[in-house]
Amino acid sequence: MDTLFTAMENERKQQVAPLAVRMRPRTLEDVVGQQDAVGPGSWLRAAIEQDNVSSVILYGPAGTGKTSIAHVIAESTKATFVEVSAIGGTVSDLRREIDAAEKRLALNGSRTILFVDEIHRFNRSQQDALLHAVENRTVVLVGATTENPFFEVNSALISRSRVVGLKGLSDSDVAQLVDRAVVDPRGLGGLYKLEPAARSAIVLLAGGDGRASLTTLELAAGMQQPGTREHPAVITKAQVKSATPHRALPYDKNKDMHYDIISAFIKSMRGSDPDAALYWLARMIDGGEDPKYIARRMLIHASEDVGNADPQALLVAAAAFKSAEVIGYPECRINLAQAATYIALAPKSNACEAGIDAALAEVRNGPKRDVPDYLRDRHRPGSEHYGTYKYPHDYPAGWVDQRYLPEGLERGCFYHPSERGWEAYRVDAAARDRAQAAHAAVSGCQRVGESKARQTDAAQDNRPSGQGESVRRKASEGDGPDAR
Repeated sequence: MDTLFTAMENERKQQVAPLAVRMRPRTLEDVVGQQDAVGPGSWLRAAIEQDNVSSVILYGPAGTGKTSIAHVIAESTKATFVEVSAIGGTVSDLRREIDAAEKRLALNGSRTILFVDEIHRFNRSQQDALLHAVENRTVVLVGATTENPFFEVNSALISRSRVVGLKGLSDSDVAQLVDRAVVDPRGLGGLYKLEPAARSAIVLLAGGDGRASLTTLELAAGMQQPGTREHPAVITKAQVKSATPHRALPYDKNKDMHYDIISAFIKSMRGSDPDAALYWLARMIDGGEDPKYIARRMLIHASEDVGNADPQALLVAAAAFKSAEVIGYPECRINLAQAATYIALAPKSNACEAGIDAALAEVRNGPKRDVPDYLRDRHRPGSEHYGTYKYPHDYPAGWVDQRYLPEGLERGCFYHPSERGWEAYRVDAAARDRAQAAHAAVSGCQRVGESKARQTDAAQDNRPSGQGESVRRKASEGDGPDAR
């Protein structure tokens, strides 16, 4: 409840609050970026302007304005605005606020907006405690989360709320925030000014995080005494670098960013772009990703997208995994980079993956197909009746025409090799081997026929005149005694 001293208390809190807190927007016009979320024509903007906000979950990266939008709602609404942090909040805290909201609603019809920051940190039972109050609109929930709410928030709570996604701020958005904070009385009040290089450095270091940009600005300003409005102190690039020497780009090891970056890494290798592969690899290394995880993904990729177009890629990926396992950071970054660039530059074929998936689909959905008898194991009684198996090494080319697929399936039904790299070479070589084997078989038959013909000619000396010609003619036509 507000008292006579509330305004004084808030003013003192504001004086010691971080720059990012002091510069929070008060109206929708102050919100930077997020045109899709709160721009003209958006659902949330219309709901705020009409003071008819229903339960909403704001989802986006850190420093993109989730809490700021919640405070704009607080400034714009006639409802009572209360805040609970999921970091230290308990079920008792929630029930206390819900009970108070019920009393306000019953006594004077006043609505309550309950802001829950980092709502994904509430466990399932804590989230369940909100369900009844949200469904009955005892409270209007405004939740904020950096994690995908469809994975981290109770599905029953999601169904009672509207999810609004926020995007990372652009460089121009961040620059606008910084420029505003330099001159605004709530910020630096015009007592400082930024070198152009310092401004660019702050924008670069922020990486789309508005809060981070204001924190860097505040730290850099704190390295010297403030000037005056007429002669403001100059913040240099060196001071910015000293205040924030390293940009920490957002990365998580088991959430959306983790999967987004590994996806970009794999797709860059598949797209034969070694520069992009190295960039996304660097993002993962800088974020502390497990090197064995990266190497495992390259092992899969080496067969999935390179395959037999370059079989060496699988060996390179396996060596990178062993290096990551044995050496670790920081040295194994070089092994990972070698494997990533090798795979990116290798010829591509997904014939192995497509082939095994097609074969599995046939096995799971097709009819039962028996093993041809001549391919069956011979270590059982009755196997002498299985027919003749042609042993390829008994033939000149190491290959013989023989059916290996079960009945109903034909060669080429699963494996469709690419026309690239080693795979294309082996397909051509195999075709040549088969053609040569077929030619050798035909030549062998011809030699056998010629030999038999000579034997027939020799036998004619002991037969009556004219009989030899008749026999030769019948043999050549396939009707003689030597025909097969």
